[in-house]
Amino acid sequence: MSIKDILLEMYSWEDAVYAFLPKVLWFILKLIACVLIYIVGRRLIKSLQKVTDKIMTNKEFDPSFASFIRSLINITSMVVLIYIIINVLGITTTSFLALFASIGVALGMALSGTLQNFAGGVMILLFRPYKIGDYIEAQGQGGTVKEIQIFNTVIITSDNRTVYIPNGGLSTNVIVNYNNQKNRRVEWVFTVAYGSDFEQVKRIVLDILQSDSRIFSDPAPDIVLKSLDESSIGVQVRAWATRSDFWDVYYAINEQVYTTFPAKGIDIPFPQMTVHLAEKKT
Repeated sequence: MSIKDILLEMYSWEDAVYAFLPKVLWFILKLIACVLIYIVGRRLIKSLQKVTDKIMTNKEFDPSFASFIRSLINITSMVVLIYIIINVLGITTTSFLALFASIGVALGMALSGTLQNFAGGVMILLFRPYKIGDYIEAQGQGGTVKEIQIFNTVIITSDNRTVYIPNGGLSTNVIVNYNNQKNRRVEWVFTVAYGSDFEQVKRIVLDILQSDSRIFSDPAPDIVLKSLDESSIGVQVRAWATRSDFWDVYYAINEQVYTTFPAKGIDIPFPQMTVHLAEKKT
């Protein structure tokens, strides 16, 4: 290779570097700008959320509605922020639209559950089967409602687990709300041995119930012979108390029955097995 050819090749490389370098620098500047936009955008979104929370608190909006709106604003703001970053990078949205069109069927199937959850959240806010602070049972879970988000309802279980339940399932399935009524009926089934005086059992249980001021006298407690089982008699007891006293009353009466029955001569049976030994033939 001649010196002329070497010089020409060197100049061609320099031209390529000089032509490529501004594009690299420009792309780096775009990346830096996108990072700054993201940081500033996230701070603006947080500020917007604080302003929204303040307005809803001052206007005394329903906590369930406020939780849903907060979630909606957060998601919408993030979508707008991502759209701005994409445009700053110089990526045309038409290419994204073409990509979405080509996989429209798959995307629609993937989003069907999400859209159903969104619609479910709207239905929950409209018909209000529960609100924040209510104790509910749904989808095999039970707990106190903490948030009603745009796609999910967040509940806190009695053992302090956080459970996210999709709104779509909640809006189309059975929900048990324990907070809609002020009072609840407490039920027990106590077993006593065959041969026990049922009238005596009724008097003992009624005395225990009447000694607890948390149990209502009206409606009066109900004590009936529920079942005749293989080795015991089932006595069903029903009484009314306030919702807040439900579990305390339930456990307290259990304890009193357990200690009072034996003291009054009422046997509490338990499963037993009788074994007969055959005599050995000689």
